[in-house]
Amino acid sequence: MLTLLTAMYIVVRAASSEADPIRVLVTGAAGQIAYSLLYSIAKGDVFGKDQPIILVLLDIPPMLPVLDGVVMELQDCALPLLREVIPTDKVEVGFKDLDAAILVGSMPRKEGMERKDLLKANVAIFKTQGAALEKYAKKTVRVLVVGNPANTNCLIASKSAPSIPKENFSCLTRLDHNRARSQVAMRCGVPADAVKNVIIWGNHSSTQYPDVHHAMVNVRGKEVEAYDAVKDDSWLKGDFISTVQLRGAAVIKARKLSSAMSAAKAICDHMRDWWFGTLDGEFMSMGVYAGGNSYGIPEDLIYSFPVHIKNKLWNIHDGLPINDFSRAKMDATAAELVEERDTALSFLSQ
Repeated sequence: MLTLLTAMYIVVRAASSEADPIRVLVTGAAGQIAYSLLYSIAKGDVFGKDQPIILVLLDIPPMLPVLDGVVMELQDCALPLLREVIPTDKVEVGFKDLDAAILVGSMPRKEGMERKDLLKANVAIFKTQGAALEKYAKKTVRVLVVGNPANTNCLIASKSAPSIPKENFSCLTRLDHNRARSQVAMRCGVPADAVKNVIIWGNHSSTQYPDVHHAMVNVRGKEVEAYDAVKDDSWLKGDFISTVQLRGAAVIKARKLSSAMSAAKAICDHMRDWWFGTLDGEFMSMGVYAGGNSYGIPEDLIYSFPVHIKNKLWNIHDGLPINDFSRAKMDATAAELVEERDTALSFLSQ
């Protein structure tokens, strides 16, 4: 009898100690990035193996029939952590009580569209989504903007949600970070996790600056500086940078579609690090608010910096020496972001 009571107590205790579900929104949820992303979130790869999830899937009305198919597939995966899936085209449903928002959907650039027209369309989208975060989401929500132009879209969303801390907004440059890490690893003939502390500075665009001046490579058990491991300065200052900068376009040219699998993996990496923290001695690239940075970057921007994270709070890794080569590239991508910001803010005030 005592054994039976003990067993019952253990079962009740286990049931009562289960974590409450968190609400995670993915926008553009019928698209190809989301299709590669949702399974990883729902099975616990991002927010933890013991964290129940309520997935909220937002898309535009014409995509709702496709979204129904995505919901059916998620149900058919029979994932124990997935408590509920909510498909919707309504912001008041999509943004309610969120713990995390992954804003993948945006207006893609169409043939013949000028950049300012693309910015104008996305300002309208991210102004609406920022206002919805302000009105419906938890003030502790963590927001990752993926839809391009990601840095400026993120800034607009943040400005449209003034009661949510600016530190709760970020944009995705982890895909660029992963690309840079992989290029160095392949060049050195080591696994990707043998390379750490590459940096993506600036805009998620072709002006971004992939920097390995502070990166380390584990070669046969010994950590060496990336420049010493690669032993090819001209490649690191030339083709390496352009390969990372233009990788997205290269994928589109080959696949006739934009990066999806690698983008989804980068989103998972970004959010997992934000939730659980970075490893000691390592920093990751993240597009964050530039206020108070020590690198001379204009403050009212979302700019990619090296960050370390603890207790869901990021801090820019300060004190890295910046040479003239890096300074010029960091300033060039900042100048592009200032121009984007000023154009976007002119639309925001209309």
